[in-house]
Amino acid sequence: MDAQGNQLSFVSNTAAYANQPDSNVATVADFGVVNLGTNPDGSPKTAILAHTTVGTGGWIPFQPDELQYNEQMNGRERVAIWPGTSPTSISTTQAFLYAPLVYVDSKPQDPLKEYQARGMTLITITAPKSGPVAARQGDLIIPGTEVAYGGFSSILGYKSTDTATDKDSGIRDVYLLGMTASGLQLARAGMNDLSDFAKYTFWNPQGQNFTTSPPNPSVQDAAQIYLPGTFSSGSVFYSPYFKTFIMVYFNKMVDSTFYVRYLQLDSPLGQDPTWIVGGKNGKGIEAEDGEALVKYNWSAEQKLYVSPSGPGGFNYAGMAHPEYFNTQYFPQSLYPTNTPKNQQVNGWYGPGSAGVDGKSILLSWTSQEVGGTDNGVYRIQLAMLEFDDVLSDSGPGPSAIASTATSSGTPAATSTHSKKLPNDPASSILSIVEHGSATHAFGLGILHGYAIYILAMHMLLDTRA
Repeated sequence: MDAQGNQLSFVSNTAAYANQPDSNVATVADFGVVNLGTNPDGSPKTAILAHTTVGTGGWIPFQPDELQYNEQMNGRERVAIWPGTSPTSISTTQAFLYAPLVYVDSKPQDPLKEYQARGMTLITITAPKSGPVAARQGDLIIPGTEVAYGGFSSILGYKSTDTATDKDSGIRDVYLLGMTASGLQLARAGMNDLSDFAKYTFWNPQGQNFTTSPPNPSVQDAAQIYLPGTFSSGSVFYSPYFKTFIMVYFNKMVDSTFYVRYLQLDSPLGQDPTWIVGGKNGKGIEAEDGEALVKYNWSAEQKLYVSPSGPGGFNYAGMAHPEYFNTQYFPQSLYPTNTPKNQQVNGWYGPGSAGVDGKSILLSWTSQEVGGTDNGVYRIQLAMLEFDDVLSDSGPGPSAIASTATSSGTPAATSTHSKKLPNDPASSILSIVEHGSATHAFGLGILHGYAIYILAMHMLLDTRA
């Protein structure tokens, strides 16, 4: 909604942002609202940043040939940009984001070819006072015949120990997770090489090393997959509360349930003398120890939270947003040089419950209020969850993962693994309503001073289809 409390709708490749850390995150600023006619109930139909309002075709610019094609096809066929994850910060004012380029045919001869992935494009984001600005880094970075690396999540880490050891050099490695039908695959690239797929390396689970040969996206052998399972959307992030990496996601069970895994620091994968029981050199890990993703096992899947479904069916596009309730979201190395330590603080809602960073977490998902791609109504829901107290120093166990939250007044069941009463619920629900079209993905991330909403949709609004 805008500052006046009006609900705002989105069309493909649009964005809105919040710039007040202590205000309602659902109150956003937009880049222009246009009138697209009326809704079935007679109310005005408006949308943020329809493609007719900007010369580049959307918040994320189209390439000239893509824009020309879309204008010629006039909705019958089009190229769409559908980001499905949160931006990854590389400083307090810069971030990057991988997004799929999708070919959309509204009336294909073969229904299975309505949506065809062209590959992944790379977007950089900067945050001047006027609002976040997106730029394309070339056309297709990752071909559509490869795993969509970065489409699930990306982790910025120190330069890996097998390539360099100087963590103060300013050079970073990026760990890129992509989904397949059988699980998650992992690639790694230097920060300066993200736009050159030829310089990516790929995790080989059998050899426990990175190789130059990318895996076949259709591989089903669990021994050849970084993390076997099913995934449809999610987030991977470092938790200052659990002091390890956490994965929060929806799988493909269409049960509207958030699941969680954590990196088990007591379960190293090999005999590396650095990555041992207890973390790096036995002293735990920090947010930029991305290399830990290939040095330790992930825990088994556990249920975290069942989000309330709308009347139109199951929820989708579930994600976590660890930049909220976490004053330590930005690692110290991402702040400008000479920034006083007392100013190296992320202020978005401050710490979570009891003043503890990461004890509370913000979740988002898309609820189907009215199903259908022409006249559907899809609502983005937000909920705050609180983790139970950590009972030991050995990392999060099942009882620590248990959580409580409420959604529209409906309490969620706590984890059946919990052996004690949960803490008092600390929860809130915020929402943004979208009319006329299904949301493909919702990402909400922050740069310094901004919360960014990045939304993309399967279809244009019905008045423009």
